[in-house]
Amino acid sequence: MIIMKIINIVLCALMFLFICVQYNDPDGLVWALIYSVAGSWAGVAGIRPEKVINRIAIILLNICIFIGVLLMFYFWPDTPQFWKKDVWWVTETAREGMGIMVANIVLLSASITVWRTRSKMSKS
Repeated sequence: MIIMKIINIVLCALMFLFICVQYNDPDGLVWALIYSVAGSWAGVAGIRPEKVINRIAIILLNICIFIGVLLMFYFWPDTPQFWKKDVWWVTETAREGMGIMVANIVLLSASITVWRTRSKMSKS
């Protein structure tokens, strides 16, 4: 469990670093919001996962995951080989698509931690 907490804290820090590089992006506030939601869930899952095992928090987390998946389909890059550095370095849509993928991975990590914490606490 300690490993998942560390992973979530690192992912939280990563999301907030992503926010810092949005300063010159025309739609940077949108991306800052997306990254802050994912980073906040990871931060709570890393520091106090027992705070998010109640019904309302689980519903909110699931809503965030659902919206994240929808956004991933919306922002999915249509650029061929978008994962290659020479493509995403110059193509905004490839960077945005990859950014939402990373945010979804962060949400998934937080949800796994919350699920494990909930499972562990229900056994005791």
